[in-house]
Amino acid sequence: MASAAEQLAANLSMSNLGKAKELRQRIVYTLFALLIFRIGVAIPIPGIDVSQFAEFFNTATNPGDGLAFLSQINRFTGGALGSGSIFTLSIIPYISASIIVTLLRAMIPAWDAMYKEGETGRRQLNQYTRYLTLALALVQSYGIAVGLGSGQLLGSVLAQDVEANFFWRISAMLSMTGGTMFLLWLGEQITQRGVGNGISLIIYIGILASLPQSIISGFANIGDLATLGQNALTLIVTLGLVLLVVFVERCIRKVPVQYPSRVQGNKQMAANNQFLPLKINTAGVIPAIFASSLLFLPSTILTFTATGSQNTWATTILAYLTPGNWVFTLAFGILIIFFAFFYTSIVFNPEDTAENLRKAGGSIPGIRPGKQTSAYLDFILTRLTVVGGIYLAFVALSPMFVTADSASSAFFGGTAILIVVTVTIDLVTQIQSYLVANQYEAILQKQNLRGGPMAAALGSEEDESRKRPGNQRKRKPRKSSSR
Repeated sequence: MASAAEQLAANLSMSNLGKAKELRQRIVYTLFALLIFRIGVAIPIPGIDVSQFAEFFNTATNPGDGLAFLSQINRFTGGALGSGSIFTLSIIPYISASIIVTLLRAMIPAWDAMYKEGETGRRQLNQYTRYLTLALALVQSYGIAVGLGSGQLLGSVLAQDVEANFFWRISAMLSMTGGTMFLLWLGEQITQRGVGNGISLIIYIGILASLPQSIISGFANIGDLATLGQNALTLIVTLGLVLLVVFVERCIRKVPVQYPSRVQGNKQMAANNQFLPLKINTAGVIPAIFASSLLFLPSTILTFTATGSQNTWATTILAYLTPGNWVFTLAFGILIIFFAFFYTSIVFNPEDTAENLRKAGGSIPGIRPGKQTSAYLDFILTRLTVVGGIYLAFVALSPMFVTADSASSAFFGGTAILIVVTVTIDLVTQIQSYLVANQYEAILQKQNLRGGPMAAALGSEEDESRKRPGNQRKRKPRKSSSR
């Protein structure tokens, strides 16, 4: 039999959205914040001719060139990189900082203990991540400004005067760094006051904003039968991957947990059977993003070394790190599986879960509480992570094999599908939770106003409490008036 929450979720409709005032306000706030992000993409860095910059960018990032990966990062940032926007770096420095802090947390026991302290410790680690994001944004923005000003990045000098070039570098660095920190603040505001995770939604909107241009460029040569067949195959594979991601992300492994009858306060809690849900892909889309960022970092560094010089070793390594090359494909797949295990071990600790079950009086049937429960959960989680890591690698690498002739166009193809589908699922789930909570509140208010069973039950409990000894009010004796 379906629970009350499941019955309410089944009866949800968009008409209930008009009754949820708080949810409407959160949705409007989220849309307004994302609109500000899209407006900021159109604001260029001071001193850059947008049309000239776009021409340089499109010429330097033709498919097959060493800088072709920049066009895919441009899609990942919603076109901010190709337009020379103040949001050129997007939140890539924050992703890199999160990777570093996560790795350091696994190596530094004090940071791990700080994370386990609760909200205060996590807030302190988030503050460290912000500081590291600022440092990385300053370094990366200065590198981009130097590359653009000296002509080593796109092959054309944007500032001819050396003295003016220095001041332009500083202004460009401050503009891009300020844009990154503003996006970080905007994402946090969306998380607190809006709907969904703000950082994920910024990436999500950036990918969706580049989707129309990708479709137009994909069907530009629709008269060519070979191109038409390749586009049709890409569309079929994309739809298949979307269905696969939705199916896997909704799958859970239910571990049965038994709770005996116990006394909690003044109430006698009856014995019940529950389950511990374990997702197949516990790490989510984080492994694919981390792997993409790590492969993007050496490519960016080698770009300044290889472009405009005769460093053949840098050019050779950059060619191996080009999407479609077997070295890049193998490294991408290995990094995804590695981060799947690494991030799962951080977000889910079998020892802590077993200890919490023991303290709550719960146990897995046939498994003793304590170390055996921890080993059993670790065994299940390891098998699930193997399947989850292979699934993530398959989704991320499949578009590269489909579009092998233009592999650079699929650098973020699989990762983009993962991000779009998972963020959409999380967004819909959070909206449904708000609607369910609003329906619960409406039902309770109606019951209390009409004096229904809920109000009658509350009233009967109040009457019973009044009849109990010690709860009756003692009447004060009247004073006898003496005549």
